[in-house]
Amino acid sequence: MHVVLCNAPPERADEIARTLVEERLAACVNLLPVRSVYRWKGELQQDAEVTLLIKVSTERVAALGQRLRALHPYELPEIVVLDVDAERSLAEYVAWVRSECSSD
Repeated sequence: MHVVLCNAPPERADEIARTLVEERLAACVNLLPVRSVYRWKGELQQDAEVTLLIKVSTERVAALGQRLRALHPYELPEIVVLDVDAERSLAEYVAWVRSECSSD
């Protein structure tokens, strides 16, 4: 199991999250409003964004990444994959994530 971090513009975040869950590429997506400060193409930027915390099975990470690139409006979307310690996590939750991301 993994958690994928992806920031999106507020006006697109709900659509991206719903699509990922509907297509079974994610079991759950949490949407957190944030303010991001970063440098892009040599210019300091500050934007309102929504951080998507995407829960996904190991088997679906690659497909999720491809779909995020297709859905995302940014030239270079943030897609950061974090490993989850499945042995120390709640086993029933890990099983639920795997079942919800099943391509069956």
